[in-house]
Amino acid sequence: MEVGLVGLPQVGKTALLAALAGQAAAAAGGGSMKPNVAIAPIPDPRLGTITQFIPTRKVVPATIQLVDIPGLQPGAGEAKSTANQFLSHVRQVHALAHVVRCFEDASVAHVKGSLDPRRDIDLIDLELSFADLAVVENAIDKAGRAARGGDRDAKARLAVLERAMPVLSEFRPLRTGGPWSEEERRILDGYGMITVKPVLYVANVGEEDLAGSSAHARAVVELAAERGGRAVCLCAKLEAELAEFDDAGRTEMLNSLGLAEPAIGPLARGLNDLLGLSVFYTAGEKEVRAWVIPQGATAPEAAGAIHSDIQRGFIRAETFSVKDLVRYRSEKAVKEAGRLRSEGKQYVMRDGDVVHFLFNV
Repeated sequence: MEVGLVGLPQVGKTALLAALAGQAAAAAGGGSMKPNVAIAPIPDPRLGTITQFIPTRKVVPATIQLVDIPGLQPGAGEAKSTANQFLSHVRQVHALAHVVRCFEDASVAHVKGSLDPRRDIDLIDLELSFADLAVVENAIDKAGRAARGGDRDAKARLAVLERAMPVLSEFRPLRTGGPWSEEERRILDGYGMITVKPVLYVANVGEEDLAGSSAHARAVVELAAERGGRAVCLCAKLEAELAEFDDAGRTEMLNSLGLAEPAIGPLARGLNDLLGLSVFYTAGEKEVRAWVIPQGATAPEAAGAIHSDIQRGFIRAETFSVKDLVRYRSEKAVKEAGRLRSEGKQYVMRDGDVVHFLFNV
C-alpha cells in the first residue's frame, strides 16, 4: 500500500513521515521538488498474540509506503508551475493522507497566517483539482480524435473525461463527482487523476490535545464526515519523540500518556478501511508474517499475495482465527477442537485468518 502525504507547508508532514518510518527524513524545503519516501512497519497487536502460542524466529509486520510530497503552495497545480513536477509522484499512490495543521506554534508560522483547517483543506483540494484539470484538458482532445476514428477504448475514455471536465472546471475533487464505476475508476487511474483517490484526513494536533478535542481538530473530523471520508487525530511532534525510544521506553511513554499505540496503528487501519483492505497471517517456526489483501479476496488470491506459484498451484487453505488460537492456546488444540477449517478456491478470506496454504506446482 502506497500513500501520499499532502498538505500545505509547515503542517508537520515530514516530521510525521520521519516518526512513522523511524528514520530521519530531510525537510523538503528550499524549493526542492524531490519527495521523501519511506516504508513504515504497521504495528499489529495480533502478531504478538500469535507468537505467544506459535514460537517463531522472526516476526514480519505488514508495511505501508509513505510518499511525502513537498508542501503545496498556491499555484502548484498550474500546468506551467515547476511545482507540478512533484505532483507526478502523488499520481501513482493508492490513497492520500491529507495532513492538516491543528496546533499552535509561534515558532513555526502558518503559511496563511492563521489556523483554519477547512480553508486549508479547500486550498489543497483546489490545487489538486487544478492539476487534474490540466491533465484532462490535454487528454480530451487526443481521446476525441481517436474516438472519431472508431477506437472503442478511446470512446470510453472520452466519455469519462467529458464527465470529469465539468467537475474539475468547478475546481472540485473528482471524488465529489461520483460515484464512479469500477471501469471509470480504472480509466481515471490510468490518467493518474489525483482527486479521485480516497483521502484520509489527518488532524495534526498539539501535545496538549492528544484526544483531538480542540475546535480545529473537530473541524477536520466534521469535514471528513460531511464529505463521506475518514479522519484520524495524531500529534506528529509526539510521534517524533516516541521514535527516539527503544520498545520498552516507547511503551512506558505511551502508558504514561494513556495511549495504546503509536499513531501508525490507527493511521494504517484508517487507510485499510478506506481502501477496503484486510489482514491475514501465516505462522510457523521460521516466521510469523502479516499480509494485506483486498476485502473479499478469495483464498487463492490471498495465496497470490505471497507468491504467484502458490496461487497457481492452490489446493486448499487450512485456516483458523486468532481468537481461536487465544482460546485454545495452540494450533494442535485448535485442530482437536474442530476449529481448523479446510477451505477451497471459493473461500472468501476473513480479517484475522491464520492460514497454511497447500499447493502443488
